[in-house]
Amino acid sequence: MSEANGNGAGAANTGPQINTLGQYVKDFSFENPNAPRSLGPQERGPNISVQVNVNAQQLAEQDFEVSLKLDGSAGEGADTLFRFELEYCGIFRVTNFPADQVHPVVMIECPRILFPFARQIVADAVRNGGFPPLYLDPIDFGALYMQRMAEEQNQAGSRPVA
Repeated sequence: MSEANGNGAGAANTGPQINTLGQYVKDFSFENPNAPRSLGPQERGPNISVQVNVNAQQLAEQDFEVSLKLDGSAGEGADTLFRFELEYCGIFRVTNFPADQVHPVVMIECPRILFPFARQIVADAVRNGGFPPLYLDPIDFGALYMQRMAEEQNQAGSRPVA
């Protein structure tokens, strides 16, 4: 008689899976170039700018390193309050997805998993720099992916044919 514990352990799981094998800060920089002058009361809120970029590199048949890059600043020029650059990465194992779905899964779902951790790193760094924490709004990685695919299609369509 076989024993089962009811949690499915031991049963072959053939459904699609994303497993996080590791997460880490690959590169991080925070600058407070005008401190202590910048720490005083501000007449108005600073112009906050944040850029997001996602890249992936295949490490093995099912393993991918996904890099989420966040570059941001508050203020401009001589009135810059702070700047940050964060490259936060994860190693993901993507199994049992159809081949045509692996790329979207890696470029949409994996950064979605990483984002809350990167967001907290930025918020803590800004707070530790002497400012109120910067809580980044959620990011629609699906829309970013679609935009990037459209840009690549436009570039491919505008290339001269030899």
